Amino acid sequence: MVKITVTAVGGRRLPLAPGLPVTLEIAGKTTEVATVGDVKAAFAVKYPQFYASRQKLTLKGDKKALKDEATLASAGLTDGTELEIKDLGPQISWKTVFLIEYVGPLIIHPLMYYLPRVFYGGPVQHSLLQRYVFLMVILHFLKREYETLFVHRFSHGTMPFNFVFRNSAHYHILGGLLLAYSVYSPTYSATSPYIQGTVRDDPRFLWAYTAVWLFAELSNLKTHAILRDLRPAGTTKRAIPYGYGFDFVSCPNYTFEILGWTVISLMTGSYSAWFFNIAGALTMINWAFKKHRNYKKEFGKEYPKRKAIFPFIL
Repeated sequence: MVKITVTAVGGRRLPLAPGLPVTLEIAGKTTEVATVGDVKAAFAVKYPQFYASRQKLTLKGDKKALKDEATLASAGLTDGTELEIKDLGPQISWKTVFLIEYVGPLIIHPLMYYLPRVFYGGPVQHSLLQRYVFLMVILHFLKREYETLFVHRFSHGTMPFNFVFRNSAHYHILGGLLLAYSVYSPTYSATSPYIQGTVRDDPRFLWAYTAVWLFAELSNLKTHAILRDLRPAGTTKRAIPYGYGFDFVSCPNYTFEILGWTVISLMTGSYSAWFFNIAGALTMINWAFKKHRNYKKEFGKEYPKRKAIFPFIL
């Protein structure tokens, strides 16, 4: 049996866990076998509202969270050691967050496309460009919902609930309200001088761009499938990805995502489309650099030479 004392970080009072510090007993295990996850489970038994994903356990005086799968011995803990706990707040699953993020544009775009009188004060005769863009946006976010449900395997089960508002703002506001209001407006209608007699009304132009967009979307799906197959279900295992874009960059899924939105930005010339595209690209470039560094740190010399996100460039 192992005994571990848990106290609040900085001696603060935790409403969901009155009476701290508390000593927990993990029966039938030694420090070589018992894990940090076992400590969290024991704490949740005593304080049911303080479920495991809401807990952040650290060594006393340290800010780095201990991994659930780490044994107490590997974390430097002995019988009777004191750990500090922090309340991460109400949690929500990553899968739920993604579903909420992507459903916004799936609601907003059809509303603005099919109800122009409500948003523009009159009818809009949709141009070929608007029809193509509408279909591309809807298919993109349906694909994202499908990937969330059936493709992605998340390394972290939950995130703080309040993050859902921050994360959704990018898709609901930039990719939803601003993008939809711009591209379905009379400026891009069939009778607009911006469209009539221009390349944006030429089916050959639209088909060419759509072909590139379709390549980007299917390639993005392919890279997500490769990443999924590297991680067995129910694990956080990491491995070096190879093939289909991964031989050139660490994050080709981001590369193809940016390419797809660049196609829509070029097709429309909309400032809103470019703003949404650039904002997303900057975020993905930052993520790619972090993942690239983590890959090199974790796998060392085994990790092949490749760029982070743009082949031969970045």
